[in-house]
Amino acid sequence: MDHTHTHDHTHDHDHPMHDHSHDAVDPAEAERIHLRNVLTAFTYYKSHALKRNHRRRHDFLALPEHHKRLIPDVMEKINQVDRCIEQNMIMLRDIVKCAGMFMGIDPRALVAEGCRDKGNNPPVTPMDMDKVRSTLKQFVRDWAEEGKAERDATYRPILEELNSIYKDLKVEERGHIRVLVPGAGLGRLAYDIARQGFSCQGNEFSFFMLVASNFVLNRMSKAGEYEIYPFVHSFSNIRLSSQQLAPVRVPDIVPSNLPSTVDFSMAAGEFVEVYGDDESNHGAWDVVVTCFFIDTATNILSYIETIHKILKEGGTWINIGPLLYHFEDAPNESSIELSLEEVKRVSKDIGFQFTNEKMINTTYTSNPNGMLKYVYECAFWTANKKSSSALSSSSTTSLSQQSQ
Repeated sequence: MDHTHTHDHTHDHDHPMHDHSHDAVDPAEAERIHLRNVLTAFTYYKSHALKRNHRRRHDFLALPEHHKRLIPDVMEKINQVDRCIEQNMIMLRDIVKCAGMFMGIDPRALVAEGCRDKGNNPPVTPMDMDKVRSTLKQFVRDWAEEGKAERDATYRPILEELNSIYKDLKVEERGHIRVLVPGAGLGRLAYDIARQGFSCQGNEFSFFMLVASNFVLNRMSKAGEYEIYPFVHSFSNIRLSSQQLAPVRVPDIVPSNLPSTVDFSMAAGEFVEVYGDDESNHGAWDVVVTCFFIDTATNILSYIETIHKILKEGGTWINIGPLLYHFEDAPNESSIELSLEEVKRVSKDIGFQFTNEKMINTTYTSNPNGMLKYVYECAFWTANKKSSSALSSSSTTSLSQQSQ
């Protein structure tokens, strides 16, 4: 089954900075340039990563001889990391090839064009290479057995809530319930929701995530098809070298066998532009699920308004995530940062009624065997869009209170 894509923190998940450098350029051309940069980053991963690893080799060889004798296995580990990088490149190369079919382009010609444009400059930026490494870690979170603990902490409460709300409908009777997942990343949450019988659309802005999710959802054909090594890029906070060098197999399941009643798709583009500005989406969704998403906004108020606008009356907003505002310190970017208390108050003012609230602790794309883990205290809530009659009566009440 072809799960179609229709267009285009740190939590280590990738939402690229809004690119103002192409404001005067035709939007289609700006999109092509962005895709070119992404495919170039994937293409240059191996040479960039090997070069960084070779610096470790250089630093080891510069040690005094008696120090080298104390750590004879370190050089073998550095050599082994080279082999792990080569292995990672096998999947990344296939992602680039698959992106060519997905976008109807010749990826090699596109990458070569980008390299010519750069002249003597490096063809990729450090930030782009960081996003490639983040994408490898996203594969662990979404599509590997090693990411199950994070999925259980964040995706399971969402799935349980959906199953509770629609418990009276059998899986095969849920196809008419439409669920939207903005910031869908590599698509696992959206896929898991569709497996429960709901028609689900994932929405994603980042081409790093789009080309990788397209590859998983449409081209991976058997469990454990690829062997990757997502944690070899840093030697800090490693408990055991054997764990750092252990392979991770992806995917843990083959994304197929969805109920025949389900419509499942991925749509590209910026959330507010794709859904808020398109009237056909207004009042069209039964549920909006936001997972580690709302803090990717430059203006979180516009996200909340858009969620409210596109939900049907009585529709449900399920959220889980922290408030690590992505643009807080970004140069040339406006950014509004609200506290959790303010986010909830504004959501109520816009027309949401909260029915289930709790805090859930979780990591995000962390190395399960590493010595450092950032733990997010995530806000989980279920909120319903009030009906217009309920809204008008509440506004009448508040007006009569003011008049007293």
